[in-house]
Amino acid sequence: MSSTDSLSDLDAQQLRTLAASLMGELAARDARLTQLDARIVTKDRELHVKQTHIDQLTQELAFYKRWRFGRRSEQMSAEQASLFEEMMDADMAAIEVEIEALRTPAAQPTVPSQPRRLRLPPELPRVQIRHEPANTVCACGCALKRIGEDVSEKLDYTPGTFTVEEHIRGKWVCQHCETIQQAPVPAQVIDKGMPTAGLLAQVLVAKYADHLPLYRQEGIFARAGLALPRSTLADALRAEILERTVLHADETPVQMLKPGTGKTHRAYLWAYTPTTYDTLRAVVYDFTPGRTGEHARQFLADWRGKLVTDDYVGYKASFAAGVTELGCMAHARRKFHELHANHQSQIAGQALEMIGALYAIEREAAELDADERRHLRQERARPVAETLHRWLLAQRERVPDGSGTARAIDYSLKRWPALTRYLDDGNAPIDNNWVENQIRPWAMGHSNWLFAGSLRAGQRAAAIMSLIQSARLNGHDPYAYLKDVLTRLPTQKNHQVGELLPHRWTPAG
Repeated sequence: MSSTDSLSDLDAQQLRTLAASLMGELAARDARLTQLDARIVTKDRELHVKQTHIDQLTQELAFYKRWRFGRRSEQMSAEQASLFEEMMDADMAAIEVEIEALRTPAAQPTVPSQPRRLRLPPELPRVQIRHEPANTVCACGCALKRIGEDVSEKLDYTPGTFTVEEHIRGKWVCQHCETIQQAPVPAQVIDKGMPTAGLLAQVLVAKYADHLPLYRQEGIFARAGLALPRSTLADALRAEILERTVLHADETPVQMLKPGTGKTHRAYLWAYTPTTYDTLRAVVYDFTPGRTGEHARQFLADWRGKLVTDDYVGYKASFAAGVTELGCMAHARRKFHELHANHQSQIAGQALEMIGALYAIEREAAELDADERRHLRQERARPVAETLHRWLLAQRERVPDGSGTARAIDYSLKRWPALTRYLDDGNAPIDNNWVENQIRPWAMGHSNWLFAGSLRAGQRAAAIMSLIQSARLNGHDPYAYLKDVLTRLPTQKNHQVGELLPHRWTPAG
């Protein structure tokens, strides 16, 4: 339409058609602008999240550098400092690569600088391990002649004894065609590293099973790279646990050094494990910088089974997303026990008797299969639970609001559906005590560890502790398990990593 004057030549239907066309064009333009605005907002949000992550990593890296290059007190011996610094070098290199990847996604990761090597004391006993080609006949048909050798030393450890492994790789040459052959370097858990699997296993067991900090492990030399088991075995163990339909979960505070301040703040260690009725004996720890429910949601991801917890609100979002809540009767009992122990409450004593009757039935049910356990609970435990519920309702009307007795009763009444849901599932436990037992090793280590050096160090510790504690649950000696696994891991195929998990592991023949 060239001019508004021509609009007078249009009839009503043509005007309606024109108006509809113009409105359609405006709507399409608005839609394009809305999509553009959404993309801009999303991009801005992504950039903000990425920059926040970069800032956090930069602070962590700055802390490491100050500790690494600016120490003035709390000096360690040369050996102690070496071990700590070599682990620090690896973390620093990993952080730098991560920052570079966030800033320039297309850039190739930088190659981390190699930490300095230590000379092994000459007085340590040596064990020579020779590696020669399987065939000393050249492809041209001539016999090979040995012209030299390469020797590499690795520090090994068996409980109470250090030895040095001398790996001797002979060089063979064909005098006719000058072809040189040499046995390949044996695969190691740390490429070109000094420690053997035995030494690494000892360091890990001493630190994470016996709660002996690195700076107290005098005379032990190790290199960086202990994150390798975390990226393979710990992730595989988590995947196995999330295949179960009933899990326990609990969390405990752990002090973590706050980058850049020299002070600590409260981080959290979460534990997830199948029930004692499950054939899988395993526990997975997750180290996080805080206690928000987002951490539990991230760990559980799409899992939608039944989760046994205390009443911490952080799990509520998972319950809203489809996870079924199972309460902990031990926590309910604890409220009445404290009341009875401190005030000799008659009401608390009666509640303890009825809860005790529920536990007595559970002791009988422990050796039954799931169907038999459910049947026993329906027949004998449900009537006791219903009696306890009616009694709690009646007592609540008689006690004043705000009293200790009222708080103890309210705790059980508000959680009653979750507390009694175990009655309908023979695979579900009555309480959360099992996972509390699995989280105890961390509590035992607090007096020795004092704090985690960083989020990265805490996550690495959680992964290693998952393997050590799971090995214990399956009756394995943690040192023997880790030594064998660290020896086999470098050549284990990815799809066969599950064979090295504690509940499937058998020592190499």
